[in-house]
Amino acid sequence: MADYSEDYGNYSYEYYLEYGDLEELKVDHRQRETMHIISVVIYIISFVLGLIGNGIVIWVTAFKSKKTVNSVWLLNLAMADFVFVLFLPLYIDYILRDFHWDFGVAMCKLNSFVSVMNMYASVLFLTVLSIDRYVSLVHLNWSQRHRTVKRAWVMCCCIWVLAGAMSCPALIFRDTLRLHDKVVCFNNFHTQDSHTAAMRHIVIVAIRTTVGFLLPFTAICVTGILLTVKLNRSQSSFRLSRFSKTVSAVILAFFLCWAPFHAFSLMELSIHSSVNLQHMLKAGFPLATSLGFFNSCINPLLYMLLGKKVRHILKRACLNITKSSLRELSQSVSATEMESVPEHHQVSVPEEPVESSTL
Repeated sequence: MADYSEDYGNYSYEYYLEYGDLEELKVDHRQRETMHIISVVIYIISFVLGLIGNGIVIWVTAFKSKKTVNSVWLLNLAMADFVFVLFLPLYIDYILRDFHWDFGVAMCKLNSFVSVMNMYASVLFLTVLSIDRYVSLVHLNWSQRHRTVKRAWVMCCCIWVLAGAMSCPALIFRDTLRLHDKVVCFNNFHTQDSHTAAMRHIVIVAIRTTVGFLLPFTAICVTGILLTVKLNRSQSSFRLSRFSKTVSAVILAFFLCWAPFHAFSLMELSIHSSVNLQHMLKAGFPLATSLGFFNSCINPLLYMLLGKKVRHILKRACLNITKSSLRELSQSVSATEMESVPEHHQVSVPEEPVESSTL
Protein backbone atom coordinates (compact mmCIF):
# COMPACT_ATOMS: atom_id res chain seq x y z
CA MET A 1 0.00 0.00 0.00
CA ALA A 2 2.94 2.34 0.61
CA ASP A 3 4.15 2.16 -3.00
CA TYR A 4 0.61 2.44 -4.30
CA SER A 5 -0.02 5.53 -2.22
CA GLU A 6 3.28 7.05 -3.31
CA ASP A 7 2.40 6.62 -6.99
CA TYR A 8 -0.94 8.23 -6.27
CA GLY A 9 0.64 11.23 -4.60
CA ASN A 10 3.28 11.77 -7.27
CA TYR A 11 1.74 10.98 -10.62
CA SER A 12 -1.75 9.56 -10.45
CA TYR A 13 -4.05 12.42 -9.61
CA GLU A 14 -6.13 14.71 -11.81
CA TYR A 15 -7.27 18.01 -10.37
CA TYR A 16 -10.46 18.23 -12.39
CA LEU A 17 -11.83 15.36 -10.30
CA GLU A 18 -9.59 15.15 -7.28
CA TYR A 19 -7.37 18.04 -6.33
CA GLY A 20 -4.37 16.15 -5.08
CA ASP A 21 -3.41 14.27 -1.94
CA LEU A 22 -4.78 16.32 0.94
CA GLU A 23 -1.81 15.32 3.06
CA GLU A 24 0.93 16.20 0.57
CA LEU A 25 -0.56 19.38 -0.93
CA LYS A 26 -1.57 21.28 2.18
CA VAL A 27 -2.60 24.92 2.17
CA ASP A 28 -4.13 27.07 4.81
CA HIS A 29 -7.34 25.39 6.01
CA ARG A 30 -9.43 28.55 5.78
CA GLN A 31 -8.23 29.28 2.24
CA ARG A 32 -8.97 25.70 1.19
CA GLU A 33 -12.46 25.83 2.66
CA THR A 34 -13.15 29.13 0.87
CA MET A 35 -12.02 27.69 -2.47
CA HIS A 36 -14.17 24.62 -1.96
CA ILE A 37 -17.24 26.70 -1.10
CA ILE A 38 -16.77 28.89 -4.18
CA SER A 39 -16.31 25.80 -6.33
CA VAL A 40 -19.49 24.19 -4.99
CA VAL A 41 -21.46 27.40 -5.62
CA ILE A 42 -20.21 27.55 -9.21
CA TYR A 43 -21.03 23.87 -9.71
CA ILE A 44 -24.57 24.37 -8.41
CA ILE A 45 -25.12 27.40 -10.66
CA SER A 46 -23.69 25.49 -13.61
CA PHE A 47 -25.99 22.54 -12.91
CA VAL A 48 -29.19 24.58 -12.64
CA LEU A 49 -28.53 26.95 -15.53
CA GLY A 50 -26.94 24.25 -17.68
CA LEU A 51 -29.83 21.85 -17.20
CA ILE A 52 -32.48 24.48 -18.01
CA GLY A 53 -30.54 26.36 -20.68
CA ASN A 54 -29.27 23.36 -22.64
CA GLY A 55 -32.66 21.71 -22.35
CA ILE A 56 -34.29 24.78 -23.92
CA VAL A 57 -31.70 24.93 -26.72
CA ILE A 58 -32.20 21.22 -27.48
CA TRP A 59 -35.99 21.73 -27.51
CA VAL A 60 -35.77 24.75 -29.83
CA THR A 61 -33.19 23.37 -32.28
CA ALA A 62 -34.67 19.86 -32.39
CA PHE A 63 -38.42 20.55 -32.44
CA LYS A 64 -39.19 24.25 -32.95
CA SER A 65 -36.84 25.49 -35.67
CA LYS A 66 -36.07 24.57 -39.24
CA LYS A 67 -33.36 21.95 -39.66
CA THR A 68 -30.28 23.79 -40.93
CA VAL A 69 -26.54 23.17 -40.76
CA ASN A 70 -26.25 25.81 -38.04
CA SER A 71 -28.99 24.21 -35.94
CA VAL A 72 -27.25 20.82 -36.24
CA TRP A 73 -24.01 22.24 -34.81
CA LEU A 74 -25.83 23.99 -31.96
CA LEU A 75 -27.99 20.95 -31.17
CA ASN A 76 -24.99 18.64 -30.80
CA LEU A 77 -23.06 21.18 -28.74
CA ALA A 78 -26.05 21.58 -26.40
CA MET A 79 -26.40 17.78 -26.15
CA ALA A 80 -22.75 17.45 -25.09
CA ASP A 81 -23.18 20.12 -22.41
CA PHE A 82 -26.54 18.70 -21.24
CA VAL A 83 -25.14 15.19 -20.68
CA PHE A 84 -22.20 16.66 -18.81
CA VAL A 85 -24.26 18.78 -16.38
CA LEU A 86 -26.25 15.67 -15.44
CA PHE A 87 -23.09 14.38 -13.74
CA LEU A 88 -22.30 17.60 -11.86
CA PRO A 89 -24.13 16.46 -8.67
CA LEU A 90 -21.41 13.80 -8.32
CA TYR A 91 -18.73 16.51 -8.30
CA ILE A 92 -20.73 18.53 -5.77
CA ASP A 93 -21.12 15.53 -3.48
CA TYR A 94 -17.40 14.70 -3.84
CA ILE A 95 -16.34 18.16 -2.67
CA LEU A 96 -18.92 18.39 0.11
CA ARG A 97 -17.64 15.06 1.49
CA ASP A 98 -14.13 16.58 1.57
CA PHE A 99 -13.08 14.55 -1.48
CA HIS A 100 -14.49 11.20 -0.46
CA TRP A 101 -15.82 9.21 -3.44
CA ASP A 102 -18.84 7.14 -2.48
CA PHE A 103 -20.08 5.91 -5.89
CA GLY A 104 -17.75 3.03 -6.75
CA VAL A 105 -15.12 2.40 -9.40
CA ALA A 106 -17.54 2.24 -12.36
CA MET A 107 -19.00 5.69 -11.68
CA CYS A 108 -15.50 7.06 -11.06
CA LYS A 109 -14.50 5.97 -14.56
CA LEU A 110 -17.78 7.03 -16.18
CA ASN A 111 -17.82 10.44 -14.48
CA SER A 112 -14.32 11.24 -15.68
CA PHE A 113 -15.03 9.86 -19.16
CA VAL A 114 -18.11 12.09 -19.58
CA SER A 115 -16.27 15.23 -18.41
CA VAL A 116 -13.31 14.67 -20.75
CA MET A 117 -15.57 13.75 -23.68
CA ASN A 118 -17.59 16.91 -23.09
CA MET A 119 -14.43 18.99 -23.26
CA TYR A 120 -13.27 17.38 -26.51
CA ALA A 121 -16.74 17.40 -28.10
CA SER A 122 -17.33 21.05 -27.19
CA VAL A 123 -14.05 22.31 -28.57
CA LEU A 124 -14.37 20.21 -31.75
CA PHE A 125 -17.92 21.44 -32.40
CA LEU A 126 -16.81 25.02 -31.79
CA THR A 127 -13.91 24.53 -34.21
CA VAL A 128 -16.26 23.17 -36.86
CA LEU A 129 -18.62 26.09 -36.20
CA SER A 130 -15.80 28.57 -36.80
CA ILE A 131 -14.57 26.88 -39.99
CA ASP A 132 -18.13 26.48 -41.27
CA ARG A 133 -18.80 30.16 -40.61
CA TYR A 134 -15.77 31.13 -42.70
CA VAL A 135 -16.69 28.80 -45.57
CA SER A 136 -20.36 29.81 -45.65
CA LEU A 137 -19.57 33.53 -45.70
CA VAL A 138 -16.53 33.58 -47.98
CA HIS A 139 -16.98 30.61 -50.33
CA LEU A 140 -20.69 31.01 -51.06
CA ASN A 141 -20.85 28.98 -54.29
CA TRP A 142 -19.02 26.00 -52.82
CA SER A 143 -21.04 26.03 -49.61
CA GLN A 144 -24.36 26.16 -51.50
CA ARG A 145 -23.40 22.99 -53.38
CA HIS A 146 -21.76 20.97 -50.62
CA ARG A 147 -22.99 22.38 -47.29
CA THR A 148 -25.97 20.16 -46.43
CA VAL A 149 -27.72 19.02 -43.25
CA LYS A 150 -26.96 15.37 -44.03
CA ARG A 151 -23.22 16.02 -44.28
CA ALA A 152 -23.37 18.08 -41.09
CA TRP A 153 -24.82 15.06 -39.26
CA VAL A 154 -22.08 12.83 -40.68
CA MET A 155 -19.48 15.29 -39.39
CA CYS A 156 -21.16 15.33 -35.97
CA CYS A 157 -21.03 11.53 -35.78
CA CYS A 158 -17.31 11.64 -36.59
CA ILE A 159 -16.75 14.24 -33.85
CA TRP A 160 -18.58 12.13 -31.27
CA VAL A 161 -16.54 9.05 -32.20
CA LEU A 162 -13.27 11.01 -32.03
CA ALA A 163 -14.17 12.62 -28.69
CA GLY A 164 -15.14 9.23 -27.25
CA ALA A 165 -11.94 7.59 -28.47
CA MET A 166 -9.76 10.34 -26.99
CA SER A 167 -11.58 10.04 -23.67
CA CYS A 168 -10.90 6.30 -23.32
CA PRO A 169 -7.83 6.79 -21.05
CA ALA A 170 -10.30 7.82 -18.34
CA LEU A 171 -11.96 4.41 -18.59
CA ILE A 172 -8.57 2.66 -18.51
CA PHE A 173 -6.66 4.54 -15.81
CA ARG A 174 -9.34 6.01 -13.55
CA ASP A 175 -9.58 4.07 -10.29
CA THR A 176 -10.46 4.38 -6.62
CA LEU A 177 -8.12 4.04 -3.65
CA ARG A 178 -8.76 4.09 0.08
CA LEU A 179 -6.43 6.48 1.93
CA HIS A 180 -7.02 6.30 5.66
CA ASP A 181 -10.74 7.02 6.14
CA LYS A 182 -11.41 8.30 2.57
CA VAL A 183 -11.87 6.81 -0.89
CA VAL A 184 -10.39 8.96 -3.66
CA CYS A 185 -11.06 8.84 -7.39
CA PHE A 186 -7.72 9.18 -9.16
CA ASN A 187 -5.59 8.14 -12.14
CA ASN A 188 -3.98 4.76 -11.50
CA PHE A 189 -1.38 4.24 -14.23
CA HIS A 190 -0.91 0.55 -13.25
CA THR A 191 2.82 0.57 -12.83
CA GLN A 192 5.36 0.45 -10.04
CA ASP A 193 7.83 2.38 -12.21
CA SER A 194 7.49 6.05 -11.30
CA HIS A 195 9.17 7.15 -14.55
CA THR A 196 6.65 5.25 -16.69
CA ALA A 197 3.78 6.63 -14.62
CA ALA A 198 5.13 10.15 -15.05
CA MET A 199 5.48 9.68 -18.82
CA ARG A 200 1.89 8.47 -19.10
CA HIS A 201 0.75 11.49 -17.15
CA ILE A 202 2.75 13.81 -19.43
CA VAL A 203 1.37 12.21 -22.60
CA ILE A 204 -2.23 12.51 -21.42
CA VAL A 205 -1.82 16.18 -20.45
CA ALA A 206 0.05 16.96 -23.70
CA ILE A 207 -2.66 15.40 -25.87
CA ARG A 208 -5.44 17.06 -23.89
CA THR A 209 -3.80 20.49 -24.13
CA THR A 210 -2.84 20.17 -27.80
CA VAL A 211 -6.05 18.67 -29.20
CA GLY A 212 -8.37 20.22 -26.64
CA PHE A 213 -6.99 23.75 -26.78
CA LEU A 214 -3.96 24.74 -28.88
CA LEU A 215 -4.93 23.29 -32.28
CA PRO A 216 -8.57 24.44 -32.10
CA PHE A 217 -7.48 27.88 -30.89
CA THR A 218 -5.10 28.17 -33.84
CA ALA A 219 -7.73 27.05 -36.36
CA ILE A 220 -10.33 29.44 -34.96
CA CYS A 221 -7.89 32.37 -34.91
CA VAL A 222 -6.73 31.72 -38.48
CA THR A 223 -10.27 31.47 -39.88
CA GLY A 224 -11.30 34.56 -37.89
CA ILE A 225 -8.37 36.61 -39.23
CA LEU A 226 -8.95 35.44 -42.82
CA LEU A 227 -12.64 36.27 -42.54
CA THR A 228 -11.89 39.75 -41.17
CA VAL A 229 -9.40 40.45 -43.97
CA LYS A 230 -11.89 39.23 -46.59
CA LEU A 231 -14.66 41.43 -45.26
CA ASN A 232 -12.42 44.48 -45.05
CA ARG A 233 -11.36 44.06 -48.69
CA SER A 234 -14.91 43.51 -49.92
CA GLN A 235 -16.58 46.46 -51.63
CA SER A 236 -20.10 45.12 -51.04
CA SER A 237 -22.25 45.50 -47.96
CA PHE A 238 -21.23 41.99 -46.89
CA ARG A 239 -21.49 41.83 -43.12
CA LEU A 240 -21.31 39.21 -40.40
CA SER A 241 -24.66 37.62 -39.68
CA ARG A 242 -26.25 37.51 -36.23
CA PHE A 243 -25.45 33.81 -36.06
CA SER A 244 -21.81 34.60 -36.74
CA LYS A 245 -21.76 37.02 -33.81
CA THR A 246 -23.35 34.39 -31.60
CA VAL A 247 -20.72 31.84 -32.62
CA SER A 248 -17.94 34.35 -31.92
CA ALA A 249 -19.31 34.96 -28.42
CA VAL A 250 -19.60 31.21 -27.74
CA ILE A 251 -16.04 30.59 -28.91
CA LEU A 252 -14.67 33.46 -26.82
CA ALA A 253 -16.51 32.19 -23.75
CA PHE A 254 -15.14 28.68 -24.26
CA PHE A 255 -11.50 29.76 -24.36
CA LEU A 256 -11.83 32.22 -21.49
CA CYS A 257 -13.32 29.43 -19.37
CA TRP A 258 -10.93 26.63 -20.34
CA ALA A 259 -7.62 28.53 -20.72
CA PRO A 260 -6.91 28.64 -16.94
CA PHE A 261 -7.57 24.90 -16.63
CA HIS A 262 -5.09 23.99 -19.38
CA ALA A 263 -2.51 26.42 -17.96
CA PHE A 264 -2.76 24.76 -14.55
CA SER A 265 -2.60 21.32 -16.19
CA LEU A 266 0.76 22.20 -17.75
CA MET A 267 2.08 23.60 -14.46
CA GLU A 268 0.92 20.40 -12.76
CA LEU A 269 3.60 18.42 -14.63
CA SER A 270 6.30 20.10 -12.55
CA ILE A 271 4.32 20.26 -9.31
CA HIS A 272 6.97 18.50 -7.22
CA SER A 273 9.76 20.93 -8.18
CA SER A 274 8.50 23.71 -5.92
CA VAL A 275 6.54 23.86 -2.69
CA ASN A 276 5.11 27.25 -3.67
CA LEU A 277 3.88 25.78 -6.95
CA GLN A 278 2.16 23.00 -5.03
CA HIS A 279 0.34 25.52 -2.87
CA MET A 280 -0.62 27.66 -5.87
CA LEU A 281 -2.02 24.68 -7.75
CA LYS A 282 -3.86 23.47 -4.69
CA ALA A 283 -5.48 26.87 -4.23
CA GLY A 284 -6.15 27.70 -7.88
CA PHE A 285 -7.04 24.42 -9.55
CA PRO A 286 -10.50 24.07 -8.00
CA LEU A 287 -11.51 27.48 -9.33
CA ALA A 288 -9.94 26.83 -12.73
CA THR A 289 -11.82 23.53 -12.94
CA SER A 290 -15.16 25.00 -11.91
CA LEU A 291 -14.65 27.84 -14.40
CA GLY A 292 -14.14 25.29 -17.18
CA PHE A 293 -17.29 23.44 -16.12
CA PHE A 294 -19.18 26.76 -15.98
CA ASN A 295 -18.79 26.96 -19.76
CA SER A 296 -21.44 24.27 -20.11
CA CYS A 297 -24.12 26.68 -18.91
CA ILE A 298 -22.81 29.80 -20.67
CA ASN A 299 -23.41 28.54 -24.21
CA PRO A 300 -27.22 28.25 -23.99
CA LEU A 301 -27.41 31.66 -22.29
CA LEU A 302 -25.51 33.18 -25.19
CA TYR A 303 -27.86 31.52 -27.68
CA MET A 304 -30.90 32.96 -25.91
CA LEU A 305 -29.41 36.43 -25.44
CA LEU A 306 -27.89 36.83 -28.91
CA GLY A 307 -30.06 34.56 -31.05
CA LYS A 308 -33.03 36.57 -32.33
CA LYS A 309 -34.82 33.48 -33.62
CA VAL A 310 -34.35 31.59 -30.39
CA ARG A 311 -35.68 34.55 -28.40
CA HIS A 312 -38.71 34.80 -30.70
CA ILE A 313 -39.53 31.10 -30.33
CA LEU A 314 -39.12 31.22 -26.55
CA LYS A 315 -41.26 34.38 -26.29
CA ARG A 316 -44.02 32.82 -28.37
CA ALA A 317 -43.90 29.58 -26.36
CA CYS A 318 -44.04 31.48 -23.05
CA LEU A 319 -47.02 33.54 -24.28
CA ASN A 320 -48.86 30.39 -25.36
CA ILE A 321 -48.19 28.71 -22.01
CA THR A 322 -49.31 31.85 -20.13
CA LYS A 323 -52.53 32.20 -22.16
CA SER A 324 -53.33 28.53 -21.68
CA SER A 325 -52.73 28.75 -17.92
CA LEU A 326 -54.88 31.89 -17.58
CA ARG A 327 -57.66 30.30 -19.61
CA GLU A 328 -57.66 27.20 -17.43
CA LEU A 329 -57.55 29.35 -14.27
CA SER A 330 -60.49 31.47 -15.48
CA GLN A 331 -62.55 28.40 -16.30
CA SER A 332 -61.75 26.87 -12.90
CA VAL A 333 -62.76 30.05 -11.03
CA SER A 334 -66.03 30.35 -13.00
CA ALA A 335 -66.94 26.74 -12.28
CA THR A 336 -66.20 27.21 -8.57
CA GLU A 337 -68.37 30.35 -8.38
CA MET A 338 -71.28 28.62 -10.11
CA GLU A 339 -71.11 25.71 -7.69
CA SER A 340 -71.13 28.07 -4.68
CA VAL A 341 -74.37 29.87 -5.76
CA PRO A 342 -77.62 28.19 -4.53
CA GLU A 343 -79.86 26.82 -7.25
CA HIS A 344 -82.85 29.10 -6.40
CA HIS A 345 -80.58 32.13 -6.68
CA GLN A 346 -79.47 31.26 -10.21
CA VAL A 347 -81.86 33.47 -12.26
CA SER A 348 -81.94 33.29 -16.00
CA VAL A 349 -81.63 36.80 -17.40
CA PRO A 350 -82.88 37.34 -20.94
CA GLU A 351 -80.44 38.82 -23.32
CA GLU A 352 -81.19 42.45 -24.28
CA PRO A 353 -79.23 44.84 -26.40
CA VAL A 354 -77.12 47.11 -24.25
CA GLU A 355 -75.80 50.45 -25.38
CA SER A 356 -72.09 50.83 -25.12
CA SER A 357 -70.78 53.45 -22.75
CA THR A 358 -67.42 55.03 -22.22
CA LEU A 359 -66.15 55.40 -18.70
